Amino acid sequence: MIKYILSILVTALLSFVSGLYLPWWGIAIAAFVVSAAIPQKPAYSFLSGFLGVFLLWEVLAWWIDNKNNGILTQKIAYIFGLDGSSLLLIIITSLIGALVAGFAALAGSYGRRIVFHAPLPE
Repeated sequence: MIKYILSILVTALLSFVSGLYLPWWGIAIAAFVVSAAIPQKPAYSFLSGFLGVFLLWEVLAWWIDNKNNGILTQKIAYIFGLDGSSLLLIIITSLIGALVAGFAALAGSYGRRIVFHAPLPE
């Protein structure tokens, strides 16, 4: 349980830092590295990558939305046919990032298993 929570926090932290220097897909690199470094079962690796980035992008999107009083998200939500729903746009955005990070973390977990010929951790 401690490794699971630690990997969520480290994934979120590394994803935030990678977002400062890399394009948006830097979250995949961060999730892959964390999952390869912290041995977990593949399902837990996927969930930790998913939750780490989902929570990070939710918080960042809400913060940006509040800074401009929701004007930008409402306009983009109308463009995507979401009837101006900022909430729905933020959730969809977070889900996309979370899926990318989750699958990258899953790949990191399996990659660690292949490289080190290690059995799945308990």
